[in-house]
Amino acid sequence: MKLVNIGFGNMVSAGRMVAIVSPESAPIKRIIQDAKEEGTLIDATHGRRTRAVIITDSDHIILSYLQTETVANRMNDENSIDEEDEDE
Repeated sequence: MKLVNIGFGNMVSAGRMVAIVSPESAPIKRIIQDAKEEGTLIDATHGRRTRAVIITDSDHIILSYLQTETVANRMNDENSIDEEDEDE
């Protein structure tokens, strides 16, 4: 399982990510509000401005202070943590 650092040492499973989107549009703001009401919102911004919204296959919404491009690059980067490599 590959984990992606989304800032402040917080990790998300790369295999569970469906989309990484910008929080600026009205539909994404509605998705965030609905997730907050349903209890499926995970705020990993540590009080900073939200710059990326990660949507998972379990319908959890994760907020990150990193840019969407940064999260996507970390997903493809060699420096992201691969749990299988750590076990060896």
